[in-house]
Amino acid sequence: MFNIFVKLFLTVFIAAVLTPIVRRIAIKVGAVDDPNARRVNKIPIPTIGGLAIFIAFTFSTFVLLREQFPTPILYSIFLGEAIIIITGLLDDMIELSPWQKLTGMLLAALVIYYVAQIRILTISLPWIGKINLGIWGLPLTILWILAITNAINLIDGLDGLATGVSLIALLTMGLIAYFFLNVDNIDVPIMIFALVASLIGFLPYNFHPASIFLGDTGSLFIGFMISVLSLQGLKNATVISVVMPVLVLGVPITDTFYAIIRRLLNHRPIMEADKHHLHHRLMQMGLTHRQTVIAIYGIALIFSLIALLLPLSSFWGSIALTVAVLISLEIFVEEIGLIGPKRQPLLNLIRYIIHNK
Repeated sequence: MFNIFVKLFLTVFIAAVLTPIVRRIAIKVGAVDDPNARRVNKIPIPTIGGLAIFIAFTFSTFVLLREQFPTPILYSIFLGEAIIIITGLLDDMIELSPWQKLTGMLLAALVIYYVAQIRILTISLPWIGKINLGIWGLPLTILWILAITNAINLIDGLDGLATGVSLIALLTMGLIAYFFLNVDNIDVPIMIFALVASLIGFLPYNFHPASIFLGDTGSLFIGFMISVLSLQGLKNATVISVVMPVLVLGVPITDTFYAIIRRLLNHRPIMEADKHHLHHRLMQMGLTHRQTVIAIYGIALIFSLIALLLPLSSFWGSIALTVAVLISLEIFVEEIGLIGPKRQPLLNLIRYIIHNK
C-alpha cells in the first residue's frame, strides 16, 4: 500500500507540472474562454485544462500503477475516455452543437457497455428479490453515463467548482468502494484514487482566481469517469448501492434535475443554457465568487458524509435518512429559488399547516 501511496503522490506532482504546460498550449491554439453574458470570468482564460488531468491520470494508470489493472478493462475504458476527450477538445476549440456533444458522449457510453462490458445487470428490490434487467440494462447504463457526465458539465460554472465537487465525490466513492461495496478487485478504488490525485494536482490552478479552466475537455472527462467508476458498484444493484452514488453526486444531480424542471416549467428547451443554476442563485443572493464555491463544497461534503453513513445504517434507517435528505433538499432548493421565486410547493404546504393549526 505504501508503494501505491507514493505513486499517487507522484501523480499529483505530474498533474501539477503538466497544467502550466497545457495552459501555454491552450493560449497558442486559441483555446481561450472569452467573457460573455453567460460567463462569470471578466478576462480571457485558457481552457482545455482537463487535458492535464487526462494525461496525468493516463500516465498513472498505464505506467505507475499498471500492475493494478486488468488489461482488457484498462484499454477498453481508455477507448471511451479518448472519445470523450476528443469531443471535449473539439467543443472547446470550435464549439460543437449540443447534439454533436451528445453524440460523442453516446459513442463513449456504448464503448463502455459493449467493449468494457461495464453495465447494470440486475437490481435487488426489498420484498421482491433480484430482477434481471435483460434488455433494459443497455438503456439504463447509457442513461446513467449520460446523466452523470452532463451533470458535472453543467456545474462547471465557477473557478474550481466542478473540480472540487468532483474531488469530494470521487474521494467518497473511493472510500465506499474500498470499505463497503463488494467490488471484484481493489483496482476500482485505486483507479478512483488515481483520478483524485490528478484533480488535486490541477485544483490550485483552477481555484479562484483561476489561471486555467477545465473546459468541456475536463468536465466531460471527469463526469464520464465518475459515471463509469460508479457503475462498478452497480453491476448487481441494490437500492442502497444505487442511492449511495446518487447521494455522493448530490450537488451536480440536484442542479441538473432542477434545471430540467425549471426549463420545462418555463417552456424552454431542456438543453438551453441559463443563469439560474445553484452557483448563480447563491451569487445573486450576495455571496462572492469564492464564498459560493466554498459553500457548495460544504454542501457536497454533507452529501458525502450522509452517503458514508448509509452502509452503516439498517435498511429502514437508510430509508429514513434518504427521505430526510430529500425533504431538506427540497426546502433548500425552494428557499434559494432554484426553480423560481414563486415556486415553493413544500414551503407553502408547511406554512399552510402552521397557520391552520
